[in-house]
Amino acid sequence: MKTGLFFGSFNPIHIGHLAIANYIVEFTDIEQIWFVVSPQNPLKKKKGLLADYHRIALVREAINDDRRFRACDVEFKLPQPSYTIDTLAYLQDQFPDKEFSLIMGADGLQTFNKWKNYKELIKLCARYVYPRPGIDVSGLANLENCVFIDAPVIEISSTFIRESIKQGKNVCHFLNSKTYSYLSEMHFYEK
Repeated sequence: MKTGLFFGSFNPIHIGHLAIANYIVEFTDIEQIWFVVSPQNPLKKKKGLLADYHRIALVREAINDDRRFRACDVEFKLPQPSYTIDTLAYLQDQFPDKEFSLIMGADGLQTFNKWKNYKELIKLCARYVYPRPGIDVSGLANLENCVFIDAPVIEISSTFIRESIKQGKNVCHFLNSKTYSYLSEMHFYEK
């Protein structure tokens, strides 16, 4: 089964993540997407990051019983900081019947050469790249093992969600209803 690994802090997961995932499983050859919740992205600061168990719970609430998606907490059990190459090697060992691909935003291509063993990653699996606002990929069409997806450009970010909540704005339609309820009940991002 061709499985896409959608890595992220998902702080929080929002309808943009879900729309991209839905597009990929419906309009590409990827059959299932695993939302791999990262405890710590080595290229980002950890400040303001909800606890791992809350972020994986939010992903589980968001994907509910959609069999095309899976919440994956594998990186919680691996050494930190999390490196995609290490996670991929672990998953390939654990699930030899799966063909894994990376799902990433076009903005990730700008820093891809900073990823640990990025040349090896390119050889190990395809990168499915979705568009991001303000990122021009027209000159990148010939990147090795890279599939550019003509998905809708989603201009919602987790940063926008967090800042809006902090300002007391109602963001209920930017999140899955169960995710929104969880955030509201826990009063996350309000301060």
